[in-house]
Amino acid sequence: MFIQTEQTPNEDSLKFIPGVPVMTSGSAEFLDTRSALASPLAIRLMGIDGVKGVFYGPDFVTVSKHSETAWPVMKPEIYSTLMEFFTSGQDLFKSEQDRASAGPQDTKILDSDSETVAMIKELLDSRVRPAIMEDGGDLEFKGFDETNGVVKLMLKGSCRGCDSSTVTLKSGIERMLTHYIPEVKSVEQVLGDEERVALDEFEKLEKQIAASK
Repeated sequence: MFIQTEQTPNEDSLKFIPGVPVMTSGSAEFLDTRSALASPLAIRLMGIDGVKGVFYGPDFVTVSKHSETAWPVMKPEIYSTLMEFFTSGQDLFKSEQDRASAGPQDTKILDSDSETVAMIKELLDSRVRPAIMEDGGDLEFKGFDETNGVVKLMLKGSCRGCDSSTVTLKSGIERMLTHYIPEVKSVEQVLGDEERVALDEFEKLEKQIAASK
């Protein structure tokens, strides 16, 4: 087995392509040991020093690291872990229930969805998600506010915490949705717990620097 790697827009995320299918449908993301328990591969990757996140796409695994750790130190262990797992024939998840709960259900069109929400979900699934997965990431639809026309999305995988994520949202996703769906006025990013903590720490640091001047 030959595992390829691809750079992503996020220098702290690498896309590993094992040459075999990974997720038969949807995607899955693991940001801590507790969530990784559902997948034997994820729990092993999360155990590698420096790894802070694992993301499964259709035919790739994106591994995200802490910024202070260098890829040359980590890559050999990541390679060997992926190689051993995919040649062993093990199931990606411990159970079908774990598999079902790991994949996103955000763009599944429901009977209760309005026509606008159904159109948003369809565009996200058919046009936006494939493009973002090329960069080793994904998105999660978090809702649409009918009163102000705001679509809320959470970026995942390599897109999570990436400097270019705002550009992706505004120049890519927002432009497409507002073009095809007049009811959509803008797109906003919903932050996960990890991003909120990082943002709070950054704001505290800025205040400390400003106070010391």
